[in-house]
Amino acid sequence: MGPRAKADIISVAYAGAGQVQDTGGKAIHLAKDTTSKIISRSVSKGGGHTAYRGMLHIAKGATNVRSTVRCDALLIDAKSTTATYPYMEINSDDATVTHEASVGKVGEEQLFYLTAKGIPEGDALSMIVNGFLEPFSKSLPMAYAVEFNRIMALEMTNAVG
Repeated sequence: MGPRAKADIISVAYAGAGQVQDTGGKAIHLAKDTTSKIISRSVSKGGGHTAYRGMLHIAKGATNVRSTVRCDALLIDAKSTTATYPYMEINSDDATVTHEASVGKVGEEQLFYLTAKGIPEGDALSMIVNGFLEPFSKSLPMAYAVEFNRIMALEMTNAVG
């Protein structure tokens, strides 16, 4: 609400078989010289579905505003899906806003390369997913990051094949 206020929103979602994860972030700029960054990462496996719903609002009179919204999704298999629903209300002519969204899948070439180096396929998949989620995990305190990476490794067990 005040001048030079800043918001950083980082979220991660994981959807396994039979799951729908509908997440998002909201940034409302009411004053001048404000910034916001929304980063969303999602992983879908076994037919799971992830969705990002986000809202960015820049009020009239909020000048020199800068905002970035980035939504990235990783699909582990062909049964899984993802969607992005950004909503932006920009009522100021003096705002710089960017939005990026990407969807990728784990490539057979990536898995082949890592397994050719002697890494078991499950471990290789975990490495790929952890690399994708690194911006989220490195923002956590160390104890939480270790636990997060351990949980994701368990979720990736038996994900291939």
